[in-house]
Amino acid sequence: MIDNIKSQMRKGILEFCILSVIDRQEAYTSDIVERLKQANLLVVEGTLYPLLSRLKNNGLLSYRWQESQDGPPRKYFCLTTEGKSLLDQLRVEWNSIYQSIQTITQA
Repeated sequence: MIDNIKSQMRKGILEFCILSVIDRQEAYTSDIVERLKQANLLVVEGTLYPLLSRLKNNGLLSYRWQESQDGPPRKYFCLTTEGKSLLDQLRVEWNSIYQSIQTITQA
């Protein structure tokens, strides 16, 4: 049961975390996976690709191709103006939720 709850909690914040990673600097898919793993948010590339496509299709991300010495060209993602605006809103909402949870769990 706890694994299911943890999984649902992670899914709920995954898009917020992805946008936050890309906000710091444009990122290649494996860079995003690595940052999420460093934060103990285990995600496989097969999960990430559909999320990145959806965020791009919703106008929140754009990308550019860069040649790679290690293989095919790489797609680097960055936030659009709409993506930055949404991320700002999500940060406000996250802080509000965090404070609410702190109030409940500290009582």
